[in-house]
Amino acid sequence: MGPELIILTAGAVQWVASLPMLRRLRAPAAGAGGRGMIREVSVIIPARDEAGNLPVLLESLRLQDRQPLEVLVVDDNSTDDTAAIAREAGARVISPGPLPDSWRGKPWACARGAEEATGKLLLFLDADCRFAPGGLEQILARYMGGAFAVCPYHAVEKPHEQLSAMFNLIMVASTVPTSLVGQCLLIDRETYQQAGGYAAVKTEILENVKFAERIRASGGRTSSIPGKGILNFRMYPGSIAELVNGWTKGFAAGAAATPGRVLFGISAWIGGLVTGIIAPCVTPWGWLLYAAFALQMIAMLRRVGSFSPLCGLVYPVVLIFYLVVFLRSLGPAGRKATWKGRELHAA
Repeated sequence: MGPELIILTAGAVQWVASLPMLRRLRAPAAGAGGRGMIREVSVIIPARDEAGNLPVLLESLRLQDRQPLEVLVVDDNSTDDTAAIAREAGARVISPGPLPDSWRGKPWACARGAEEATGKLLLFLDADCRFAPGGLEQILARYMGGAFAVCPYHAVEKPHEQLSAMFNLIMVASTVPTSLVGQCLLIDRETYQQAGGYAAVKTEILENVKFAERIRASGGRTSSIPGKGILNFRMYPGSIAELVNGWTKGFAAGAAATPGRVLFGISAWIGGLVTGIIAPCVTPWGWLLYAAFALQMIAMLRRVGSFSPLCGLVYPVVLIFYLVVFLRSLGPAGRKATWKGRELHAA
């Protein structure tokens, strides 16, 4: 068997093996779930210098057909108009107080929000999220108890945001259907308390990963879905530097915490992408393999964000960018970073 046939056969096997990953990226149909519990939901939004994002999120909440019990914005010592904007929109503003020693900012804000909330269900939302019409009810309709996360759909607006393509794809693929993301987490109070709440993960940069482990260890259930048509967000829209620093922060730790079976599947898929790049250098027939991976990439990206089809057609560009940033996260930049005026030191 010549090298041409070997590489084409290997690439074809890798392409077929990655089809389950494509299927995982589709949100399940809505059922009855907890649709009738919307008036028992306390929405908790940890916010530090989020004056630019909060109006969009709060307006999307206001436009939902049915309203939650309450909306709490935990103003984590912001230096902008975060608190004033939240109050003007009708949210209840919580001041968590000074950040205690050994706590990270987001877990502290979430913990304080949970203490002040009165609902049976706690919905933690990052400030850069925004609901699609009817999105809140769709989340409740898919909620089957325990801890339930929605991986937001990336609403891409600026050209440099296209570089998040691989990161978004891998983040969602490594989360659904049994792990959690931190951008949108719905959990009942009993499960929250049994797992120790955010106090149990107060030192973690990727608190969602460790919180999922704590919930399962305490007998709770964790599940997640992609958020297309339900919940959107913007990831690092400010600049390429913000994007690089944001994804560098803790990304290697997230990979290390991904279950081995899932990590193996994603690594095998990335290996297939590399095979698709090499194949045309070995044989002209290799362009068929490249095209197959490019089309598969386009289909996957459509399920996680409004990325341009060009990201799939020229996928080596976003793949190389991903690998460079990932390698950067393995070094000092991934262990120590500054985010919103605070130094983050990875364990």
